[in-house]
Amino acid sequence: MGLLDGKVAIVTGAGRGIGRAEALLLASEGASVVVNDLGGDWTGEGKDDRPAQQVVDEVEATGGTAVANYDDVASWEGAQGLIGQAVDTYGALDVLVNNAGILRDKMSFNMTEDDWDAVVKVHLKGHFCPSRFAAAHWRQRSKETGAPVRAAIVNTASESGLYGNAGQLNYAAAKAGIAAMTVVLARELERVGVRVNAIAPVARTRLTESLSGGFMEQKEGDFDRFAPENVAPVVAWLASDLAAGVSGQVVKVQGGVLQLVQGWRPLTEVKADKPWTVDAVDEARSALFARSEAGVPPFMFEVGG
Repeated sequence: MGLLDGKVAIVTGAGRGIGRAEALLLASEGASVVVNDLGGDWTGEGKDDRPAQQVVDEVEATGGTAVANYDDVASWEGAQGLIGQAVDTYGALDVLVNNAGILRDKMSFNMTEDDWDAVVKVHLKGHFCPSRFAAAHWRQRSKETGAPVRAAIVNTASESGLYGNAGQLNYAAAKAGIAAMTVVLARELERVGVRVNAIAPVARTRLTESLSGGFMEQKEGDFDRFAPENVAPVVAWLASDLAAGVSGQVVKVQGGVLQLVQGWRPLTEVKADKPWTVDAVDEARSALFARSEAGVPPFMFEVGG
């Protein structure tokens, strides 16, 4: 028995890298998988049907079930068509893995409008659009049955969006937005029985291999910590009933380490019993910013400390 027997899953950007590994693992666990990939290059240019179809062929070669989809998930019509294809082909939808993404790294003062628009559209809108139509489908299904749908969304955030990375203003802003989107969707869809979580993967893909400088190369005698296949089990677990009760969370996976990460939270607090003035804010500086000015890393801050 597979972990996802009888389930129907969509994986966007599944023609290569992490998405491919996710699609293959979900299929091996019994899910019928819609393999979505527009087939563009890592900057978002071009279109090619072959990557998605090749993954479908891999799934079918091992006895699994899959179908290719070539829609642009960052378009309203494309996302609607993607969700519709899953339901029309397999009669249901249980898992949506939002993974599609591109990179156009530049310092902010060199970034073009197109660099910004393309990256934010593929990542942020490319997560929203499929989630929107999947959510509408699940809400209607829950109304018809009068029961929770027991479905799952797994989004793809990034360490860059959590901690910031110079030269990736467009990418980091989009990924931070995806982390926030995950929390909001989890709250909105809890009532109909949909869990929404995100991963922040650190893995060797065509988007990262030119930037890692050998950091992600496999060490002799060690398991391949940065292989995309190392990320896929986290997604499979979040997509399965094993993760019941887990929602609105962001899990970072890097090599052999899993971390539960959380967003903005109070670190220090200064109170006043009268309206703030510029001088009063300046007087509060030492208490408000003491830790950051002392160089204490953000991950060492404690709430209320």
